[in-house]
Amino acid sequence: QVQLVEAGGGLVQPGGSLRLSCAASGSIYSHIPMGWYRQAPGKARELVAVISRGGDTNYAGSVKGRFTISRESAKNTVYLQMNSLKPEDTAVYYCNTMDFWGKGTLVTVSS
Repeated sequence: QVQLVEAGGGLVQPGGSLRLSCAASGSIYSHIPMGWYRQAPGKARELVAVISRGGDTNYAGSVKGRFTISRESAKNTVYLQMNSLKPEDTAVYYCNTMDFWGKGTLVTVSS
């Protein structure tokens, strides 16, 4: 089993920044692909960003240039730095690896 725990969500004004973290524990080895997804109210869950074993990254078009995914393999932790946040970024953000999901952290972008 793998446990994923997200943290760092909250309320932020448009144009602001937040940094999410996801700590993985359990039967896990380092350097596995990890990703961030989000689900806005009334919408399907969508991919935000992924990072491969080798550190290659891929982003949804809507966040490219504003969000950055990174990892600290020694701590089995992945981060999502979110800058220039927009109201449409409001969603529950989930961490994922293999078939495992965290419980999510809510990000609300509002003035």
